[in-house]
Amino acid sequence: MTKQVSPYLNRDLSWVEFNRRVLQEAQDPQNPLLERAKFLAIVSSNLDEFMSVRVAGVHEQIRAGLMKMDFTGYSPSGLWKRLLKRTKSMVTEQYRTYRELMKCLHKEGIYIREYAELTPTAQKAMAEYYNEIVFPVITPMAVDQSRPFPHVHTKELYLAVTLRLEGEDESEEPLFAIIQIPSILPRCIPVPSRSNSKKQEFVLLEELITTFIDSLFAGYNIYSVSSFRLTRNSDLSIDEEGAEDLLEEIEKELRRRKWGIPVRLEVESDIDPYALEMLKEELEIKDALYMIDGPLDLSYMMKFSAMVKGHENLRYKKFEPSYPTEFDEDKDIMSVIAERDVLLHHPFESFEPVNDFVWQAAKDPDVLAIKMTMYRVSGQSPLVKALEHAAATGKQVTVIVELKARFDEENNIAWAKRLEKAGCHVVYGLVGLKIHAKLLLVVRREKYGLRRYVHVGTGNYNENTAKLYTDIGLMTSNDIIGADTSALFNEVTGYSAPRDWEAFAVAPTGLKTKLLKLIDREIEHARAGKEAKIIAKMNSLSNQEMIDKLYEASIAGVSIELIIRGVCSLRPGVPGVSENIKVISIVDRYLEHSRIVYFYNDGKEEVYLSSADWMTRNLEKRVELLCPVFDQELKNILIVLLQLSLADNVKARLLKMNGQYEQLRELVGIAPFRSQFEAQYVERWKGLS
Repeated sequence: MTKQVSPYLNRDLSWVEFNRRVLQEAQDPQNPLLERAKFLAIVSSNLDEFMSVRVAGVHEQIRAGLMKMDFTGYSPSGLWKRLLKRTKSMVTEQYRTYRELMKCLHKEGIYIREYAELTPTAQKAMAEYYNEIVFPVITPMAVDQSRPFPHVHTKELYLAVTLRLEGEDESEEPLFAIIQIPSILPRCIPVPSRSNSKKQEFVLLEELITTFIDSLFAGYNIYSVSSFRLTRNSDLSIDEEGAEDLLEEIEKELRRRKWGIPVRLEVESDIDPYALEMLKEELEIKDALYMIDGPLDLSYMMKFSAMVKGHENLRYKKFEPSYPTEFDEDKDIMSVIAERDVLLHHPFESFEPVNDFVWQAAKDPDVLAIKMTMYRVSGQSPLVKALEHAAATGKQVTVIVELKARFDEENNIAWAKRLEKAGCHVVYGLVGLKIHAKLLLVVRREKYGLRRYVHVGTGNYNENTAKLYTDIGLMTSNDIIGADTSALFNEVTGYSAPRDWEAFAVAPTGLKTKLLKLIDREIEHARAGKEAKIIAKMNSLSNQEMIDKLYEASIAGVSIELIIRGVCSLRPGVPGVSENIKVISIVDRYLEHSRIVYFYNDGKEEVYLSSADWMTRNLEKRVELLCPVFDQELKNILIVLLQLSLADNVKARLLKMNGQYEQLRELVGIAPFRSQFEAQYVERWKGLS
């Protein structure tokens, strides 16, 4: 490896490679067709958030005149150029994939049509829909001397229109107007069809408005109509130190988010030159211009896929999570946990036991207190209803609501107000820190004194995402974990001094230190000629200190296997540095989200669950949790799960030294093995313990 090459991979460029892996799932003919369409939608949604936060942050650094290189060797301006180049290349590939998918859908009798392609009967139905539903909602906004350029909302779809008065000289500069496509209406409109027709046709809302654009500009000739979409900086900038009321400050910042600096402009590739210049000038966009050959914002394909009727052969086979056999639905959950620890593996096992646990606690007259953290919850959360019921019956209910959970701020503010109204004690976290730990505590009065029941999770308390994300939950009444849980809640809600933890390691004060010590222990074993091994599964790895420690371990001879779904700044396979490190990424039906860490420890194996990725923000700027699994049977189960992931050669990609990923099935001549499908057999992996 030459001196010019950094020993680290850039975090943001690594993210682009992750989104490219998602795109590969949309391209994979082995995936059902409508599921491929969903992956295409996820690529767009991912890129939206990336542009509005990460790329926007790089843009802000350039505007501030920062030129310092980061630890991966990139200056803001250099990174900006590479990000634009790579994301534009990916978008081009995304729309090539979109056109291929449309051809495949046509063979199945599923069409997204232009109005002119419809039958006269269908055209009449769409015209009625436009006149009755669409026309009353839309508002054309002219731009001239008396009417300045209107505010363009972030990530909303618009039409740019050039026009002239009837009979006006065409040598004159055209007039200009914009129309916001109303997001309150469905983007994808089903076309009525004959009862015996096997075809399913849809028309996009912007296509319908474009078709009847004359109805909005009577007396004018329309020269061009083109879609455009703006992305603004959506990252919140909150002065927590100076905020008297954090909730009120975040509400203000959410209103300011609508006015963020523009960072990306998407336009149709055949947009009228005059309209394009108007948009670039008014929105102050130069190089962050994305020319799109197809409909803007393919995230609509998520809802489109759901709107297609029938065609079950074009979807994943339905999978119903099993209710854990340890509880058998009719068993008293707390009595089971009192006898033994239980692992929950979502989405293969249901999230319902967590809901049932809290409801049982809410109704139990011997339960004195319920405490939990809330980062992202569902829109109709059963947990919130259970907590309200518990508070109404006089129990002490404390909820730590993280108001700064990105893009869930409004939702969490609403939950916080609702819980407070119900009589719960609501804490908005800590100044300067996000509360990202996933923790639930029930305190119950029993025959021999108080007993603590705890749930520790790697994912959010959200039953909807628990059907889509792979996560692990530990339910336990272990006294040591219970004591640490109580202490952690007291630290966050009160003025309690930092605890000398018996089980937990907690960020930002001690989690990284604990991990470094655990890695150092493996290094000592390796240097002593003993077997040394680390397996870690997480979403992202980008903290330089953690990467350097893993390099040190690799040099010492520790075998390191990393399962990292997204960002990875560690460069594996570097001679003399990271030869003993293997990194794979799995992108499949379910979003890999669980964080599990394993240390061989000279045969006395240790396994931990965590809420934290190994990123600077998680280790130094959040309240995160690392929790040991004490029960040997459960440790064995988690080791099996890690082994299943490492054996994947269908959906796993291997990270190469150059930062690119390649599919493992092309490298090995063994039978296909798909870890998520194998992990569905919950009885199997529990039986292997």
